[in-house]
Amino acid sequence: MPDQGARRENFVASHLLKAAHWWTDLGLGEYDLFFVRDKIKREVDFLLIRNGKPWMLVQAKSKDRTLAPSLAYFHEHLGTEHAIQAAFDLDYVDADAFGARTPVRVPVTTLLSQLV
Repeated sequence: MPDQGARRENFVASHLLKAAHWWTDLGLGEYDLFFVRDKIKREVDFLLIRNGKPWMLVQAKSKDRTLAPSLAYFHEHLGTEHAIQAAFDLDYVDADAFGARTPVRVPVTTLLSQLV
């Protein structure tokens, strides 16, 4: 049986890729989905590029209560508009996942409900 963390990460990846294709097809820009890691192995699960520029970072986490340090690092160095840690251990809240301009932890259900 596959690792639960990998399954959850793939679940988020599928939704982000679907959203990237949808936004591109709607003519809202050119969107691409990537993984980001530097030479000293800091990494973030997903980087969405909009019109050739870093736009949003997403880190999928099962249980971690603290923001991943690499999320804040890449948010600052890449100048992304959004840096979101999507947490599977939080219940849905009716809040704007894209409202914050600093790294934020939100329930994965809240984030995914606002993509498409």
